[in-house]
Amino acid sequence: MPDIRFPNETDEYRRARAALLTDERELRRMTERVAERRRRLPLGGEVPDDYEFEETAAADKDVAYVVPRRMSSLFEGGHDTLVIYSFMYGPDMKRPCPLCTSILDGLDGQAPHITQRANLAVVAKSPIARIQAFAHERGWRNLHLLSSARNTYNRDYHGEDAQGEQLPMANVFVRRDGRIHHFWSSELFHDPPDPSQDPRHVDAIWPLWNVLDWTPEGRGAFHPKLEYPVAVPIPLL
Repeated sequence: MPDIRFPNETDEYRRARAALLTDERELRRMTERVAERRRRLPLGGEVPDDYEFEETAAADKDVAYVVPRRMSSLFEGGHDTLVIYSFMYGPDMKRPCPLCTSILDGLDGQAPHITQRANLAVVAKSPIARIQAFAHERGWRNLHLLSSARNTYNRDYHGEDAQGEQLPMANVFVRRDGRIHHFWSSELFHDPPDPSQDPRHVDAIWPLWNVLDWTPEGRGAFHPKLEYPVAVPIPLL
């Protein structure tokens, strides 16, 4: 056990904290056991189509135009792994999913680090111009945004249901011998959660909940929103 003390803490606090540390240590070990088991998964099914997505490219500093982008071309930088997050922003949705948006707010900052080891893309069903407009509103600069409006990727990889409702799935693909295979998906989303819990299938990439889990208030009934009330500044006298 680490010999750590903080100012004015009681013996009762230290005993409770030591017991919690035992659980935290086991969680660390379990997290690595699960990750190691995930890494040993056999290849999943070969991707049935070299999906054609749409993205934007700048003609000059003021003009952007829509260009096609095949899934196979997303394997860049010498990396044979591709992570795709399905962003819940369908063409019939007035605004994007606030929870997905919270995830992508964080991933935008992490994308330059992630792409040192794997490719990362975000796919939504809306037209690419609509996706890019929202990205500009949020200030996203690093996410590779793609539209799946003209292909079946969302349906095939459970980013939408049979009724066309959008779903927040993460999928990992690998390239082996020139062929693209599915590797892993956040299938925990489809596993009924314990009472009063959300599915937590992508919590590992969502800083919000990990920080709130450190606090005595915990997660509570909070869910992120696209906007929050702006505090009125107190005038200086």
